[in-house]
Amino acid sequence: MEEERTLPRVVVAGLGGGSGKTIVSMALLLAARRAGMAVRAFKKGPDYIDAAWLSWASAHPARNLDTYLMGFDCAVSSFVRHGVPDGLNLIEGNRGVFDGMDVAGTHSSAALAKALHAPVLLVLNVTKVTRTAAAFVLGARQLDPDLRIAGLVLNHVNGRRHEQIVRESIAAVSDIPVVGVVPKLDIGELVPERHLGLVTPDDHTAREALEAKLLAEVVLHLDLESMVRIARAAGPLRAELEPEPNLPDASHLRIGYLKDAAFSFYYAENLEALENAGAELLPISALTAGALPAGLSALYIGGGFPEVHAAALSANASFLQSVRDAARSGLPIYAECGGLMLLSRGIIWHGSRYPMAGVLPFDAHVCGTAQGHGYTELLVDRQNPFYSSGLAIRGHEFHYSRIELQADTLDTVCEVRRGAGAWRHRDGIVSGSVWAGYTHVHALATPQWASGLVNAARRFASSSMATAGN
Repeated sequence: MEEERTLPRVVVAGLGGGSGKTIVSMALLLAARRAGMAVRAFKKGPDYIDAAWLSWASAHPARNLDTYLMGFDCAVSSFVRHGVPDGLNLIEGNRGVFDGMDVAGTHSSAALAKALHAPVLLVLNVTKVTRTAAAFVLGARQLDPDLRIAGLVLNHVNGRRHEQIVRESIAAVSDIPVVGVVPKLDIGELVPERHLGLVTPDDHTAREALEAKLLAEVVLHLDLESMVRIARAAGPLRAELEPEPNLPDASHLRIGYLKDAAFSFYYAENLEALENAGAELLPISALTAGALPAGLSALYIGGGFPEVHAAALSANASFLQSVRDAARSGLPIYAECGGLMLLSRGIIWHGSRYPMAGVLPFDAHVCGTAQGHGYTELLVDRQNPFYSSGLAIRGHEFHYSRIELQADTLDTVCEVRRGAGAWRHRDGIVSGSVWAGYTHVHALATPQWASGLVNAARRFASSSMATAGN
């Protein structure tokens, strides 16, 4: 079904990582909300942490728009479906604005902006540069004249003289207006980084202080009126809305998912797909719950930072025992990355070993460098409880842990055609009704994920009822 909607929108992009995109995006969302505007946030690419912060700043779930995983049509359709007609729709880019899959910048933030017919606010980190900033702007405009760079935000500006020289240098070569001048700030103390990026909102204890600092020290330097005017200048967007996937009936099924500071990496669409099928979703804390709830039909364990909370997880022995018992009883368990680590025998982190659920026959050793980072492509080549054989899956991975296995064999069901995977160019470790892998999937890109989990849950529920009736 084709629809045309007026959706004020803007892409916040940069020339590389560390430009300040996330800080500017959060500040703009907070400022718009304080001005009484409806806001929605989106994140380009496969990302949980930045999307979580955008969710926090916008007070609504931030959607990921990944043209590589889901295709351009699906990404545009998702944006149209979830955008607000009156207010501000902000899309935060990733990496540098032109950085994509190849030298042509395929699937870059610029490509997404053009697909959405959205203007771009370009954030420039001007640390230790003056006139060179003009070269950045001139080069960006000439590299892709079709990209509408509608405003500039200067970040890390070191005083009035620095600002004046940069402004005048840019004005000499370009008519793109400067709509924000953010001074050098020590935001890093309030949003610290760790091995996978920023600390997550669930693991952050000073969100109120962060909001106050953003409003007082960043918003103050943004021209909100000009930014909103740029967003409103975007014309109507016509898109073919993708139909909702036809999922099997999940009514009367109770599907649990681990949700706490250790496990927070879930796409909103994944959870919504299960709910739309009729399932009752139960959030469970692996840190505080004494055991899994009774009557579960399946368990979904997403990614996160179990290594950071390894001591607390390991100390919750009754919960780990309940996971182990559930796996032995045949409960379908689908685990991604951090979930794989929880199901392992133990997590090795900073020289210490912390026993885990012991469902899978290996340890997860957290290393000092990434063991897998980027998009993945899997081919399902063996039978398993969740996916049909022959299915090609596109996903992504970002993990610092690796499997340490005593034996020479491990039951896996996927060939890794792109990426690192879990073990010897394989992913999808299967044991009974348990799936564990390092690949994360998005429900819009892989609708078979929700269908597979619901079908597995339905089979388990039916078998449990039959057993109870005997």
